[in-house]
Amino acid sequence: MTCSWDTIMGDSMLNHILSEYYIPNYILVPESEAKKPPCVPSCPVLVFINSKSGGQLGGNLLSTYRSVLNTNQVFDLGETKPDKVLHQIYATLGSLKQRGDGFASAIESSLRIIVAGGDGTAGWLLGVISDLKLPHPPPVATVPLGTGNNLPFSFGWGKKNPGTDRQSVFSFLEQVKNATEMKIDSWHIIMRMRAPKEGSCDPIGPLELPHSLHAFHRISQTDKLGMDGYHSFRGGFWNYFSMGMDAQVSYAFHSERKLHPEKFRNQLINQGTYIKLGCTQGWMFGSLFRPSPTNIAQIAKVKVMRKQGQWEDLKIPRSIGSIVCLNLPSFSGGFNPWGTPYRKKFLDRGLTPPFVDDGLIEIVGFRNVLHGLVLLAPNGHGTRLAQANAVRFEFKKGAANHTFMRIDGEPWKQPLPADDETVVVEISHFGQVCMLATPLCRSRSMHDPSSPTACYNEDNNSSDEGDSPDDLEEKRKFGAADSFKFPDEFDISYLS
Repeated sequence: MTCSWDTIMGDSMLNHILSEYYIPNYILVPESEAKKPPCVPSCPVLVFINSKSGGQLGGNLLSTYRSVLNTNQVFDLGETKPDKVLHQIYATLGSLKQRGDGFASAIESSLRIIVAGGDGTAGWLLGVISDLKLPHPPPVATVPLGTGNNLPFSFGWGKKNPGTDRQSVFSFLEQVKNATEMKIDSWHIIMRMRAPKEGSCDPIGPLELPHSLHAFHRISQTDKLGMDGYHSFRGGFWNYFSMGMDAQVSYAFHSERKLHPEKFRNQLINQGTYIKLGCTQGWMFGSLFRPSPTNIAQIAKVKVMRKQGQWEDLKIPRSIGSIVCLNLPSFSGGFNPWGTPYRKKFLDRGLTPPFVDDGLIEIVGFRNVLHGLVLLAPNGHGTRLAQANAVRFEFKKGAANHTFMRIDGEPWKQPLPADDETVVVEISHFGQVCMLATPLCRSRSMHDPSSPTACYNEDNNSSDEGDSPDDLEEKRKFGAADSFKFPDEFDISYLS
């Protein structure tokens, strides 16, 4: 005879556990009767689940969370958009606080968010939280339901798809309650390109660009590319921006998944398909000794800003076929391309340890897929190119008519100039968001006494200080609260 988890725990214990995470309806549902629980929850949570992530796992997890919590504090991202939810709940909390509701005040100060999905889904939530400018932004815990799961892995939540039974959910809730808060840097990205002479106004179809990039049309008075005839896109990321071979493989994977979603119901199968595509995209056996015809140096000029207002050229070896701008120590399913250099190498090259909250982004290059396999070895790493406050890629007519780019797991095919024009991608430090980390967290904070010591650049100010007021206004928002309102026909299965 077997006993269910509920039977083992007992009703009284189960009710006690639920009370620690429970949020009453009068906070969640407008104009509800103000029925307050007898005690304030120690860890009130809002749960957002991409029900189409992880094959059937997303839907199963949604059902389980709704069975153990107030159904009104668990949201299906396929039905409800997070910006609307958070805006309404925080408006209610603010109104209740003004009326002296101490319970609402306690909920706001201790609220935590759980988001279940891939890295794209987690980035969607982080973008919304950043743009809503909430009075007390809640820290976020991530449930790994995607293929790569770099965000969950970076903060100790694992990279394997979790169990969806009640015991697994209770275990995860306990981890959320005991997790520590950790600030991480946010990165702003602006992309500008000339509008096409013929055809659609948008140079790229709406489903080709990742959800974190969206168009805006106000022209900056100080940017030489901010002129009529150019389209501008902006957005943000928290883990990485990459360009070249890895993004091409990712694009092939996402394209195949859109065409045959029924073949992508299992994480292990997904990962196997990903590896197979890497072998068939022409990157596996590219020469290690002569440059690829699509190496980064041939298609882009790269500049970095190490000190405020001072752009300098970054020399990219001609063998580099892929470049990664990395914020967190997890890429392509848990690998750390930056690695852990010896302290002497840090000092010789003026580098610091790769902290996630130091306002610096690590820039790493790879020659081909075989070079990427060095990450499987102890202390394996890519070609460390630089650390910087900002990075700028300038593309002109050259060896290729397109390249592939990727932001936090979301790839796209990027057209390159065909005439005397320039495509620019610029990445700069934006601010910070708060994550929840377990004791298995791989990320390191510069404020953590247990982190390795290093020499820091005292002139490590935001690269926004030299911008005009108009440019600062452009960069003030990722645009998530507006642009992340996906159209009704948008299928969130496109998100990782």
